[in-house]
Amino acid sequence: MAATEKVKKIRKKKELVRIVFNPLNKVIEVEKGTILLEAIRQAGIQIESICGGKGQCGKCKVIFGKGEVKHLSDVYKKHLSEQEIAEGYLLSCQTRVLTDSEFIIPVESRIDRPKILLSAELKIESVHPATGKYPVKILSIDEFLKQPSIRLEGYSGPRPHVDDEIYKKMIAINDPATATVSWTKNNYPEIICVEPGDKTEFNYGLAIDLGTTTVVGVLVDLNNGEILARDSTLNKQITYGEELLTRIAFASKHEGLEKLQRAAVESINEVIDRLTANAKVKYDDITDVCVGGNTVMNHMLVGKDPAYLEMADIEVSRKPFVIKAKKIGLKVNPEAYIYCLPNVSRFLGGDAIGDVIASGMHTSGELSLLVDLGTNGEIIFGNEDWLASASCASGPAFEGAGIKFGMRAMQGAIEHVKIDPKTCEASYTVIGNTKPRGICGSGIIDAAAEMFSVGILDFAGKLVEGKNPLVRRGPEGLEYVLVPAEKTAIGRDIVITQEDIDYLMDSKAAACGAIGVLMKKYKISIYDVKHVYLAGAFGAYTDLKNVIKFGIFPEFPNAKFHPIGNGSLSGAYATLISMKKREEARMIAEKMVYIDLLIDVDFIEEYSAAIYIPGKREFYPTYHSKEHRKS
Repeated sequence: MAATEKVKKIRKKKELVRIVFNPLNKVIEVEKGTILLEAIRQAGIQIESICGGKGQCGKCKVIFGKGEVKHLSDVYKKHLSEQEIAEGYLLSCQTRVLTDSEFIIPVESRIDRPKILLSAELKIESVHPATGKYPVKILSIDEFLKQPSIRLEGYSGPRPHVDDEIYKKMIAINDPATATVSWTKNNYPEIICVEPGDKTEFNYGLAIDLGTTTVVGVLVDLNNGEILARDSTLNKQITYGEELLTRIAFASKHEGLEKLQRAAVESINEVIDRLTANAKVKYDDITDVCVGGNTVMNHMLVGKDPAYLEMADIEVSRKPFVIKAKKIGLKVNPEAYIYCLPNVSRFLGGDAIGDVIASGMHTSGELSLLVDLGTNGEIIFGNEDWLASASCASGPAFEGAGIKFGMRAMQGAIEHVKIDPKTCEASYTVIGNTKPRGICGSGIIDAAAEMFSVGILDFAGKLVEGKNPLVRRGPEGLEYVLVPAEKTAIGRDIVITQEDIDYLMDSKAAACGAIGVLMKKYKISIYDVKHVYLAGAFGAYTDLKNVIKFGIFPEFPNAKFHPIGNGSLSGAYATLISMKKREEARMIAEKMVYIDLLIDVDFIEEYSAAIYIPGKREFYPTYHSKEHRKS
């Protein structure tokens, strides 16, 4: 039997089932027996899935409507309450679909567009981008080569490389014509495209922060550096897992890397669509793209296998990744180059380089600390003479994930908390001024610090039972009732469990432990640091007093604190409009020392000291003082 006939018979045997997702009105057909989470991914629905579908996080909840399904195991009983099971809740990653079915995606499982930092406010001395457009002047025929001699008006520099196809286009176009010259590849000029007419004023660039969770972009006029539009979306890779190691593992599966690359490109293209529509710019007029992303995101964007990044202390190239847009399907000029800010190590990448550029710490004579805590945490000490770094697996706790009622900073998220010391009742503010449906990163840090202050938590991060009725026994052990059911948008009590606090304690100890390792190795005291730069949403939205009270990082009594916003985006913007900043990025990456905490002997000691609230005595002299203890 011919191979094609066999394929046809196999296809005929495949039985498709129809799935309806409410209230989103999404309908999809999949093969019978498909895991429900995979069907949700195929439908393009963004759903919480921190563990990437391993049945470990319990976040991918759906409500069964009708049809026939099969549980993969009884692990769902661990994550769902008896009430939820009675109401038809399922874990989508642990459910096979056997017939035409309907499901509801509940509000707590849906991922809406979060509150995202769009700032890229760097002042650049002079605009000198990596691409420029020049009028083409065709001169007399070269007698020796028997070809027209071409000059680019206003261009000065080495003779640009031009391939035969583009050269033929140039000489075929009647005057006037415009050539785009790029300096991105090897810092040598190359004519990447030619177009009829005078298009010199239509030269645009794209700066992208490719985050693990979010994608943010700005559209820039490369003639003057002006930002024309800003936009953001969620990284579509989320449904394959929140943490970097989870995605690396998924990339090793059949077609896994291709799916993750496609998800990243689709996310960026979604941003590009809105940017170009808002600014009324054509895709083909975007001639340069700069991306700030961590090492794993950079690998996945360009399609480079990230499997080796699982190995401790593995060497990572510090040269920037450069690839043409047409290779990955980005919606810009197909000949445009994509420049990724250089990586330093397996978990400290171009986003951290962008943070340094945004802070300016590499140009200062004073000692600075830079902290960027997200799904992965980056810690950098240094000044104009030296830079030392470490990364910590802080997990997504500081972004609200990994917590029972945790969520991103989006509508319905509790973002700040105060607890009455007499009644232990919480007051709070909610994004969007609606009823709460969960708590985001800044809110959970506030809550933990407040719980410690009023005695709900002890110094070891354990809930104290018996002193207040709001601390009670729940299905997973002790829990504190933050918001009673009648005041929530989900009709259930929003609680903070002991497991939540344990996870948060682990995250805070990892962050403070990483800082402690670098301080120990470089003999830095808390009094030596003059500037602390706080990058990302953590620095923008978190209450600094509670960060220190809870012990996420030490007191620095002589330091000025500077939130720098989205440093990754700022770095991408800076390197988009300034070749000088690209050179700075290269120098920062090359001279930065990296300490891999997985093999560092000091980390366990520092982590162990930080697993208490707030932490070691020399880091928190105010808290450990007799006066403070008495008060």
